Amino acid sequence: MERTRAKKSLGQNFLVDGNIVSRIIDAAQLNADDAVLEIGPGRGALTSRLSASSGCVVAVERDRDLLPVLHEKLAEVENVEIVHGDILRIDIRGLLSERRPGRWKVVANLPYNISSQILFAFLECRSLISRMVLMLQKEVGDRLVAGPGCRDYGILTVLCANYFDIERVCLVKPTSFRPVPKVESAVLRFRVLQSPRVDVGDEDLFRKVVKAAFGQRRKTLANCLKSLSLVAGEAVIETALERAGIDGKRRGETLSLVEFAGLTREIRALL
Repeated sequence: MERTRAKKSLGQNFLVDGNIVSRIIDAAQLNADDAVLEIGPGRGALTSRLSASSGCVVAVERDRDLLPVLHEKLAEVENVEIVHGDILRIDIRGLLSERRPGRWKVVANLPYNISSQILFAFLECRSLISRMVLMLQKEVGDRLVAGPGCRDYGILTVLCANYFDIERVCLVKPTSFRPVPKVESAVLRFRVLQSPRVDVGDEDLFRKVVKAAFGQRRKTLANCLKSLSLVAGEAVIETALERAGIDGKRRGETLSLVEFAGLTREIRALL
């Protein structure tokens, strides 16, 4: 079958480095009882290795042109299901729970142009996941393990830190892909915590507070939080900052996860 070209519009870069595939498989720590979700299987380089190391694999591929390639490569593999669809439009919770009870592992070379959106989606259905091993653009990977005060520290950093243990497995050179991307990549392992790292009081409000705090990075925290006026008035925000012991003149990027959680609890208590 003719090789399918990578589509720039879908952020496709096919992994061709067998050593990196092995690093990903090792990091996932798979066994015969594991159910695995793969996103963007591409030409199936990772999929075939996942199927050999786990109980079953559900691979979600958006590119219709790649479906014949995957079906041909995996024709004799019985424990792989190819699902045609956009992971950002699919009901992930329904997709997983309808096929197998319990927690799943997610292993994927994510399309770089939507990797942050995919991570936000997994935050919403983390109760169905035990572990994720994800290939990301190095810049996104740096963001996920950054600390307060660092320019890489942001919304995704804070939200993920409360629900995952995250570690970098390895860096990946551009030459490990075809076509060769212009950026470096990183493989990260996410272990889903049994309970949130800190009590935020109200998860929906917590997300709103964090997003507001980083909404305009050059502004002070007090000014950024004015966008929460539909949730809480300025007087509530000022009182909550005071009760949480946080100077409103600070910038959102300087707050730790614990401070964000404390601020959220104080806002909720005043509503």
